[in-house]
Amino acid sequence: MNADTGAGFRAGFAALVGRPNVGKSTLLNALVGEKLSIVTARPQTTRHRILGIANLPDAQIAFVDTPGLHRGTRRALNRAMNRTAAAALADADLIVFVVEALAWHREDELVLERILEAGKPALVAVNKIDRVRRREELLPYLGRLGARHAFLEIVPVAALRADGIERLRGLIARHLPLSPPLFPEDQLTDRDMRFRIAEIIREKLTHELTDEVPYGVAVEVERMAEEDGQLAVSAVVWVDRAGQKPIVIGARGERLKRIGRSARLELNRLLGRRLHLELWVKVREDWADDARALRQLGVE
Repeated sequence: MNADTGAGFRAGFAALVGRPNVGKSTLLNALVGEKLSIVTARPQTTRHRILGIANLPDAQIAFVDTPGLHRGTRRALNRAMNRTAAAALADADLIVFVVEALAWHREDELVLERILEAGKPALVAVNKIDRVRRREELLPYLGRLGARHAFLEIVPVAALRADGIERLRGLIARHLPLSPPLFPEDQLTDRDMRFRIAEIIREKLTHELTDEVPYGVAVEVERMAEEDGQLAVSAVVWVDRAGQKPIVIGARGERLKRIGRSARLELNRLLGRRLHLELWVKVREDWADDARALRQLGVE
């Protein structure tokens, strides 16, 4: 990308919004070509606003992955996640409404209501088309989507396989405002390595724990230092009930060892170097309802 861009260069923020578990994080990773958002099968895995930057010959797209908009407001964590998603909507130049092929739920309707309230141009990414068994049902579904709102585009994709991603990226760029680049060409995200390490650990925790500790787990990197030619990282796994601590640790500490090993191997690949990882499990009662704790953990 040439910094001295011509009059036709476009740049802006494209917010990926949708209900939980429609594949927004997988889509972000596919659009930027690198894993920036963690991905699990559990709804509401994404808690933060995560920026991923894609540079095209004639455009720069700042994608913003957001927590899934949902109706649950029982816990402060849920309310904070909804506020994060709403703020991304308000700041976006373009909204990418992510839905699941052939599905439409009450929370999809909620997201559409928020898009209409924001008054921003929007297109739809219809994700998971690779799971559609009866392909003849897809075209009527796309027609029903088009009847709900005057979307700029309706684009079928399969984010996990990267099908349709190049076309989607090009269409998003076409609808961004004329502008010089907003970020340096070599910048991929606005999140630092400490954040990315904590998120990888949380991903492995979520995979390992399945439904045993639903949403009461958070990760905080307390220390990063160079030691003996490798990066030494100490991180705390916070749980919000004393009874959850032995579940996370497992018999004779085996579960925590598996989580640490899995996180370390992925982080070695991410960093391209050796990493020594120490994990500790601590209890912070009701952290998901504690505004101070949420700020400390970067959720707000």
